[in-house]
Amino acid sequence: MFRSFVLGFLAAIALAIIAGYAVLRAGLIPANADGRALPFEKWAARTSLEAYLGRKAPKEANPVALTDENLIAGIKLYGRHCAFCHGTAQGDASATSVAKSLYPKPPQLASEGVEDDPEGVTFWKIKHGIRWTAMPSWKTTLTDEQIWTLALFLKHLDKLPPAAQAEWAKVQH
Repeated sequence: MFRSFVLGFLAAIALAIIAGYAVLRAGLIPANADGRALPFEKWAARTSLEAYLGRKAPKEANPVALTDENLIAGIKLYGRHCAFCHGTAQGDASATSVAKSLYPKPPQLASEGVEDDPEGVTFWKIKHGIRWTAMPSWKTTLTDEQIWTLALFLKHLDKLPPAAQAEWAKVQH
C-alpha cells in the first residue's frame, strides 16, 4: 500500500516535470520584456529573493559612519552609477526611457525608496545584483566601502541633512 502511494507520488512529480518542460519548449511562457508578469511570477521572484537575502545579506552594522561627508560621497556615487536606472530627486518624473522599458522596471528610489530595508540587504543587492532583473553586480566596479557608502545614503534618503539634500538635488542622469 505504502509502496503504491510512493510510486504514484513519484509518477505525479515526473509527469509535472515533463508537462512543465513541454510548456516551456512550446513557447507558452512569455519572454517579452514589455509583457505583464504571470500571476505567480512576482510571488516566486520576491519569495526567493527575500529568503535568500535573509540568509546571505550582512547582518552587521554599516561600517561607514553617518556623516554629511559620507552621505555626500554616497550621493556622488549614486549619481555616477545608479541614477540612470533609479532616477534622481525628482522621483518617477526623472525615469529615463531605458528605465521605463526595463522588465521589471527599476524602482525610482526618490519615489519608492529602500529606507526601510536593512543596510546589509541594500549592500548585498548592490554588490551581487539581482537575477532576472537589470540590476547588475557592482562587486568588480565598486569597493565594499563604496557599496556601504551607497547603502548609507539610500538608508537616509528620506531624512538627509541640508548639505546632503542640496547635493542630492543636483544629481542628474
